[in-house]
Amino acid sequence: MKKTLISASVASILTLASFGALAEGPNFYGRLDLSVTNSDTGATTQEGKDGTVLETNFSHVGVKGSETIANGFDIIYQMEFQVENTSSNKDVFKARNTYLGLKTNAGTVLVGRNDSVFKQAEGGVDLFGNSNADIDRLVGAQSRVADGIWYYSPKIADLVTLNATYLMTDNNQAGVEDADDQYALSATIGDKKLKAQNFYVAGAYNKGIAGMDAYRGVAQVKLAGFKLGGLFQNSESTKNANMEGNTYFVNVSYKLNGVNLKAEYGKDEAGQGVYFKRSTPQGKDVVDPVNLAKVSDVNITSIIVGADYKIAKSTMVYGHYAMYEGDYKLAGMKIDLEDDNIFTVGVRYNF
Repeated sequence: MKKTLISASVASILTLASFGALAEGPNFYGRLDLSVTNSDTGATTQEGKDGTVLETNFSHVGVKGSETIANGFDIIYQMEFQVENTSSNKDVFKARNTYLGLKTNAGTVLVGRNDSVFKQAEGGVDLFGNSNADIDRLVGAQSRVADGIWYYSPKIADLVTLNATYLMTDNNQAGVEDADDQYALSATIGDKKLKAQNFYVAGAYNKGIAGMDAYRGVAQVKLAGFKLGGLFQNSESTKNANMEGNTYFVNVSYKLNGVNLKAEYGKDEAGQGVYFKRSTPQGKDVVDPVNLAKVSDVNITSIIVGADYKIAKSTMVYGHYAMYEGDYKLAGMKIDLEDDNIFTVGVRYNF
């Protein structure tokens, strides 16, 4: 009896040890990010509301992991859900990046829902990402899409990766005739975290996804405590060819006694971002919507300054001020957009 129990115990330990060598996870993780914001117009807040509001900035929970199924072949997976805890008008849970994939020596393939490689090409250049000062307030095609296939090459010469997103037929949308017109391509050089290399450079092309054709270039470098970055993008609506133009950002961050100081300047001529869309009456539910086919000469400027500080490995406090202003022409007549001034303080907890 004792020998049987000992044998069973040894077998169980060996089985667990073998599984541990093959599988990583599942790992449970999440983020709670809450802020207090005051906005003149609400054009850039998460729910589009002005005044003083509570915002949840993409708080989420998820599970991810991997398992080796054969030598050189790993199954990888992730299920992530956004959690809404400041609004009673939205669903508590909303799908985020959720996929099943296969990682091999030839690269990684994912199937499901994920950020497009065009969006991912931004790397770490979005200093105020996942907040009301995210770069999507000015720039378009920052898309998380479903029913897609992703490919990521292995790092070539420990430096370069080639990536692609392809969307299936059921993602067809206005202005896109077939599934072949919904894909994104990117190439990256360096390390987006600026650790393995102190620089990151990317180029990306977006065809049809989010009703837009666009290309972008991104660069960021770390020099003596400073991080200098920039993004340039040309965008054209697939529905209204006149809605076309350039958008660019330049920014800098510097750590001073543990405080991460940040500043950014942006310019937009395409009118594809959140600020323009919310500052002009658009959509089928609007009584008198703007005729986008007659819009031209979009001219928007943003200035953002802020800081963040980690009070613990898991917890960061932050604050920023953002200013948006601009104008455009409608059938040749110049129209000023209402300025939006935003003050935000918040806390982010990762687990």
